[in-house]
Parts: sequence; C-alpha cells; structure tokens
Amino acid sequence: MSTLTLKAPAKLNLSLHVIGKRDDGFHEIDTLMVKLPGLADEIGFQKAGAFSFHCDDSTLAADEANLVVKAVRAYEAAAGISCKFAITLKKAIPHGAGLGGGSSDAATTLLGLDQLHEGKLGAKRLHEIAAALGSDIPFFLKPGAARCTGRGEIIASVPSPAALRVLLLKPAFGVPTPDAYGRWGGSKELPGILYATQDIEGTGLVNDLERPVFEKHRFLAELKQWLLTRDECAAALLAGSGSTMFAVLREEADAAALAKAARQELDPGLWHWAGKTGA
Repeated sequence: MSTLTLKAPAKLNLSLHVIGKRDDGFHEIDTLMVKLPGLADEIGFQKAGAFSFHCDDSTLAADEANLVVKAVRAYEAAAGISCKFAITLKKAIPHGAGLGGGSSDAATTLLGLDQLHEGKLGAKRLHEIAAALGSDIPFFLKPGAARCTGRGEIIASVPSPAALRVLLLKPAFGVPTPDAYGRWGGSKELPGILYATQDIEGTGLVNDLERPVFEKHRFLAELKQWLLTRDECAAALLAGSGSTMFAVLREEADAAALAKAARQELDPGLWHWAGKTGA
C-alpha cells in the first residue's frame, strides 16, 4: 500500500470529574467521551523517499513540536524503522478548543503507520506509545464511546450514549489544557452560573474544569448562561478544558439561527459547528 487517507474525529467529554492531583503532577480524572464523526481532520499518507510533514494551518507547528511528527518518531523508535511517507494534515478541528484535535491526529497517525506496515506493532503496543505521547490519545485508537480514568489513558469501552444534536461555539482564544488543570485546585464557582449536573437522555452532563476556566475566562461563563436561556437548548457545557462551549439542541432547534444570534449578541467572531455525537 503506497497511499492512505484517514479521518481524525473530534471528541466531546459528556462528563469530566477531576478526582485530584497525583504525585507525578498529572490529575486523576474520570470522564465519559464520545466522538464527533462529522467534525474531523484528514491525514494523508503518500509513499516517499523520506519522511516529510505538511499542515494546511500555518498557525500550527509543522516541526518536531507537532503531535503528528511526535507520533511518527515514536512509531519509528518502537518499530525500528524509518518512516518513508509524506504526511499531510488538513485541519477542521480548531486548536485549543478542548475537542482533542491534536490527540486525534496523533492517534490516527499511529493507526495509519501500523496499517501501512501491516500491523507491525499491534493494538497493545500502539496503546503504550499513545499513552506516553498524551493522556487523550489512547481514546482515539478505538471506535466507540469510552470511560477514561487514570490521567485519561485507561480506556474502558462503554455502550454509546444516545446520539445528541449539538452546536459548538468557540471564541478566537483557546485555553491551554495545562492552564485549566493548573488552576483547578484553588478555583471557586462564580455566582449565578450553573455548574450542577444536567441530565440529558440518561447521561449526566458535568465538567469539573468549568470552575477554573470560567474563573479566568468570564466570557465562557456568560456564553454558557446565554445558551441556557435559549428555548432551543436543552443543556450547555464546556467542552473538555475549553474554549469551546457546546449546546445540546432540542429537536426543533435551528442550529444556524442560534449560532447567528450568538454572534450578533455576544461575539461576532465565534466559530461554530453543528452535528450529532456518535460512537
């Protein structure tokens, strides 16, 4: 096989509980994650004389700092080979959004390389490599929803929750994941903001990172409360560590009209995407 193209989907944390800080500096978490198959980056592999990498988003690093390149180097080291493919990354998932774009890209790169090398490493070794590269990355190695514990690298497959119609809204700024977790310990709730669990289709939507993220980025708290006042929305929650907010839409809701209203009333620069959660 000389060419391969794979989709790298975004994710949503439907629940995210932070248990506490560990001795190794990471945080112990318990989270339910699902994928967004309609929102995905695209990774292409073309056989070449030597490895090269190109990303169509010039704001992202295209060198050894990029998670795709880190995944390539980790695969090379584990398999004892040189990667002789030109890899291209077409971005659709925004950066710093809490949607797992970089992690999904890294996992998809590992899957692609192992497919191109006829399963040289296999699922167990790929999981070990992925866990060493980043806490969210192992989730993207398998299809389906999962409950993720430890620092996020312990994956237990679960039945997929009912598909939800969602609208994603993201301001121009991002939230670095280490910053969100770093502020968790001493953070306090803002008055008038809903942090309690929201029950939707038998799934409890809650995110313990809202407290530190809202405390620093008040606009995101305002965006959540604005969504909760809208008749179109059944629930609203911060996506991962942010800065994306997602709304669960009622059946009759017009997602495009809601996004337009948010831009008119809150921020004309809001990025948006509408679709359904999946496996």
